Amino acid sequence: MSTNEELLVKAMTWKSPETIPISIGFLPAAWKKYGEEVRAITARYPQFFGDISERYNYAAHTPQTYHEGTYTDEWGCVWENIQEGMESMVKGHPVKTREDIRALQIPDDRTGRIPHGFMYLRLLDLRGFEEAMFDFAEEPEELQMLIDKVLEYNLLQVEVVIKKTSGPIIYFGDDLGMQNGLAIGREKWVKYLKPCFTAIYKKCRDAGKLVYMHTDGCIWEIMAELQETGVNMVNPQYRANGLDKLVRVCKGKIPINLDLDRQYLPFATPYGIEQHIRDCVEALYLPEGGLGLSLELGQDVQPDIAETAIAALEKYRHYRS
Repeated sequence: MSTNEELLVKAMTWKSPETIPISIGFLPAAWKKYGEEVRAITARYPQFFGDISERYNYAAHTPQTYHEGTYTDEWGCVWENIQEGMESMVKGHPVKTREDIRALQIPDDRTGRIPHGFMYLRLLDLRGFEEAMFDFAEEPEELQMLIDKVLEYNLLQVEVVIKKTSGPIIYFGDDLGMQNGLAIGREKWVKYLKPCFTAIYKKCRDAGKLVYMHTDGCIWEIMAELQETGVNMVNPQYRANGLDKLVRVCKGKIPINLDLDRQYLPFATPYGIEQHIRDCVEALYLPEGGLGLSLELGQDVQPDIAETAIAALEKYRHYRS
């Protein structure tokens, strides 16, 4: 039997995976709130979690930005967190004016750190949402300057990542959409951001690596463009994009690791969650591949619903139409 990464590679490359690849993660807040119950659940499903029930340690495995308090990153962005186990928000934006863009120097670390939000969200973190939106609306020359500086830094970091990555896949995450579309619109995304992702992912593809990209929000209208940038598989959200649009845009064309409906999970019934998973599989499955399923579980999901969802994934990963 193939490992989950091998199944993912087969799904990404249309090479008929034996089963649908499954990705499941409990967020730090869920481990903190339901620690022993989560540990017991993960122990019952080693096919998905390996030995994590034995080796997981909250302090050691929780990213810095998930801890309560403040954290300043390498760009000078100040992250604030008021709830332990949940992700921080950037509240301190260091590039307050367009003159600051001109003076900005890229960080000098070359550690291969490419966090979630490495390109588009990085622009918003540096400038703040409102100022960034004014930049995209007015298109001053400083906008391209800022983009170029963030891209330069990312290209340097990717070179390190490629050397460090022994596996076949390099993983990226950057939330490009909001609930109902792209904040900057498709046209400006194609003009300003598509060239950045293309340059970054070309380095990976030239090194023989596959590219996996997580991106939250409503992004179905740029799925084809993401594929053109060099993405082999996209991890889109069910709720923000809609199953019908994902079927129309992606099925048989663009491999996706579908992020199951996180907005439904806190209110789900056992029957409802199984039906949700079955509907997704029946709509998107092809024997040649192109489909994975991703389940993220937070503190707002009761352990019994979490286990029901995991059991349903075990059942439907063997689906054959």
